[in-house]
Amino acid sequence: MIYATVNMTITDPEALAAYRERAGEALARHGGKLEAASPTPTLLDDGLPLPTMAGVLSFPSREAALAWRDDPALAEVHALRRASGTSSIILVG
Repeated sequence: MIYATVNMTITDPEALAAYRERAGEALARHGGKLEAASPTPTLLDDGLPLPTMAGVLSFPSREAALAWRDDPALAEVHALRRASGTSSIILVG
């Protein structure tokens, strides 16, 4: 199992709503799962700006996470996430 942290600053809630409708299915396509998410993350240490939403994803392997990111069939779903604001997804492990 490998994890990824998700940090998002939402500027378009409608795009985020459209993304949420499809995100779970897109993750599951490569064995991924949303483990936890919060629209009110708590900053424990300074250094980076506090996102307006944070989450943790899990994947069965690094290869599965990269396949999720690179899957051409999911390009539209990833575009919805990007249209909702700024985001970074960091693979841990």
